[in-house]
Amino acid sequence: MPDDDLNLGLLLFIPYRSLENRVFARLAAAGFDITPAQARVFQRIGANGTRLTDLADQAQVTKQTAGFLVDQLEKAGYVRRVPDPTDARARLVQITEYGARTIPIAAAEIADIEAEWTAHLGATQAAQLRRSLTKLREITDPYA
Repeated sequence: MPDDDLNLGLLLFIPYRSLENRVFARLAAAGFDITPAQARVFQRIGANGTRLTDLADQAQVTKQTAGFLVDQLEKAGYVRRVPDPTDARARLVQITEYGARTIPIAAAEIADIEAEWTAHLGATQAAQLRRSLTKLREITDPYA
């Protein structure tokens, strides 16, 4: 299928999938075992922690699925549940020290990929792509 026949969503997804695969490979090489499903929840945890219901909403999964994924992440030591200081009935999911060690590894791989993409596209096209995608985010990202 010629690239002209691919819709924009697919053209956005293909490079993202490549980036994601490389990030998971780098994490695995560093000894971290996180699945794409777990990462979908993990990457949405805020600096001070996030409620499970908010994680489920942001990851676009059911509360039960988010709970299952958080259970897996907790058993592996990546996250912990703590009382929410603003609501004694609620709990927050927080990234542990061990889980936080994954973040710079993933960020380094993303930086390497962005450098490769910039070299391939050229600085001008890469900057234009970033501006265009940032503008598109205005109408597509409910959390922006």
